[in-house]
Amino acid sequence: MKKVLVLLLLIFSSLAVFSSDLIIDSKTQTYSEKEKKIKLDGGVKVKLDNLTVQSDRADVTIRRNNKLDTATFYDKPYAYEVNENKKREVKANILKVSLINKIVRAEGEAQSVITEGNTPIVVINADAQEYDIKSSVMVCTGGVTIKYKDIDTFSDKAVIIADEKGGLRKIDLIGNAKVKQENNESEGHHFVYNPLTEEMSVSGNTKTIAYSDDGKKLTIHSDYQQYSKTQNSYIGSGHVKIWFDDYYAQGPKVSVFPDAETGKPNEVYFTGRSKIVQQDKDIIADKIKMTMDPKDFVAEGNVRTIIHNIDTKDEEDL
Repeated sequence: MKKVLVLLLLIFSSLAVFSSDLIIDSKTQTYSEKEKKIKLDGGVKVKLDNLTVQSDRADVTIRRNNKLDTATFYDKPYAYEVNENKKREVKANILKVSLINKIVRAEGEAQSVITEGNTPIVVINADAQEYDIKSSVMVCTGGVTIKYKDIDTFSDKAVIIADEKGGLRKIDLIGNAKVKQENNESEGHHFVYNPLTEEMSVSGNTKTIAYSDDGKKLTIHSDYQQYSKTQNSYIGSGHVKIWFDDYYAQGPKVSVFPDAETGKPNEVYFTGRSKIVQQDKDIIADKIKMTMDPKDFVAEGNVRTIIHNIDTKDEEDL
């Protein structure tokens, strides 16, 4: 009876930390004063605010001031949070919930799924995921993959910020990051994606490949790139290099715009001292416009043309 009373006192004294009730259900609950732990077995269910965690086995550590500290759930637990019509689900080998800081950490084959109605809109897999309930910030590490609508990503680390309704406000991909969206593929060190504006920026040895309907590809290398899905346009800066068919071009800054009819990337504008190479010709100018269909270019401002190996060609023609 004394141990049960101590357990109840511990639980109720910890509730003062929260703005709502903490509810713990299980088949058996035992308290070890030596280990400073509450052990829960069989049908464990813990509810805190909008968060519910379920598992077969769990334990809760106690601080010296008799406050509940961290609840650890074992044997592939399951957690979910419901906010209006959105539901966030988390699965992992182990889940740790800080009852003081309201932080959920999933370790080992961690997967988070956000559904709207009955439709999954985000699926996140990683070695570990840590979610701050108060700030709605999730940090994922280790082989992170994200499936968001028509976007697939991979990175060493990801930081996802949600809004108060459970939607996404920002996605940061850090380290060996890759993004695939429809016929476009990009890679770089650091991606920042805004789901509201559907704009993406990437920095650090960036590379983007955009495929046309006939299978030809436009490849863009630069230090920094920005992409707008609504406009289907690219901006690149810093050591820009572009390859398309037998075109090669380079310059300090480039803007790529789609064809008005097809919506595919077609018009490329270089600003700053730039160069375009086609077969044996180099054309250097202050501004260069090139199109892929039809395959034309216009050079303006201090234009210089260099034709390589002209003597050799004349001899061959003879």
